[in-house]
Amino acid sequence: METWKKNLWILWFGCFIVSSSFSMVIPFLSLFLIQLGVNSHLELWSGILFSSAFLAGAISSPFWGAVSDKYGRKPMIIRAGIVLFVIYILMAFVTNEYQLLVLRILQGLLSGFIPGAIALVGTNTPEKKVGYALSMMSTATATGGIMGPMLGGVLSRIFDNRIAFASAGVLCLIATILIIFWVKEDKFVPSKDSTSIIKTFGIAIHNRTLLAVLLLTMFTQFSVMTIEPVLSLYVVELGFDAKNASLVAGFAFSLVGVASILFAPRWGKYADKVGFQKILLIGLFAGGIGTLLQIPFQNIYWFSGIRFLYGCFFCAVFPALNGLVVRSTEPDFRGRAFSLNQTANQVGGMLGPLVGGAISGVWGIHTVFGVTGILLLATMCLGFWTQRASKPGSSASAS
Repeated sequence: METWKKNLWILWFGCFIVSSSFSMVIPFLSLFLIQLGVNSHLELWSGILFSSAFLAGAISSPFWGAVSDKYGRKPMIIRAGIVLFVIYILMAFVTNEYQLLVLRILQGLLSGFIPGAIALVGTNTPEKKVGYALSMMSTATATGGIMGPMLGGVLSRIFDNRIAFASAGVLCLIATILIIFWVKEDKFVPSKDSTSIIKTFGIAIHNRTLLAVLLLTMFTQFSVMTIEPVLSLYVVELGFDAKNASLVAGFAFSLVGVASILFAPRWGKYADKVGFQKILLIGLFAGGIGTLLQIPFQNIYWFSGIRFLYGCFFCAVFPALNGLVVRSTEPDFRGRAFSLNQTANQVGGMLGPLVGGAISGVWGIHTVFGVTGILLLATMCLGFWTQRASKPGSSASAS
């Protein structure tokens, strides 16, 4: 098997494991707080624990990206995998919410497994196969996002939440061991730049196409995450009680992941032929229209069907953005570029639920879907404008 293919499948498995481990413990943090004896301000603590890792990751990602460009992406992936193993194991032994918060912050500060894996795949894959490879990597996180909550729920039901944390850590260790022995980083050119975060931002600001991709990533993630806090409440409005709403909402979310698994590789192959920019615009347009179409349907079956169709097209967006990162940067800056992209993603992921919850509280849940759809269409317009603004043939332009 060719080296790039072997790397792709092993890193696919690694990202699947890391995504699964994340989603098998995060949905149950609130229940774990109750187990720890937290009775007051439970919602506040849940929000703090959820957002703290994202905030810490957004701050530290540029630094780890610079280190990966200097010393290699594989060492940084291994470092992040070992960190996840240690942190998840320690989470299994915490005795109060403050210890859990410290570990969540450390998890964010020392993270970087998935951005590092994407950077390695994007750099060590033949040019004509980059779109396919990055789309396959997106199916890894989508599959992990679907399987994780089910596995975590089963472990928590049979044993308890501490076993779920420990199991997540062991899985991360297994994935890291596979990467240590079987992933090869062939096309690594060490960067001569320092690991200065300020210099990293300076280089990015002068790369107009990369800067546009970072903005598109932030706006896209922000738009998508506005729906996160209200989907379960919307399912309740459709006639389900609170107990069943979580299950039905989880099903509605998983349909998007299933669509991603089925269609993302197809979009990736198409992107290799027509360019990532076109695929991005198609995905954002379909995502915006698909979100708006979810408003009029008051039947869970129609609503789920629209969610699936939405996922069939929207799954093209983030692999296309990752592809544009590859196309708009030199290999010795790619680790920093993907880390900056991760920062943009996490900033959007933090702000989206806050805005979505606020809009829902003032104007109602339907308004959130309307705002999200309009934001995605506006992001598409921004993407079209940046494509027109890029100079063909320049190092900053994307194919």
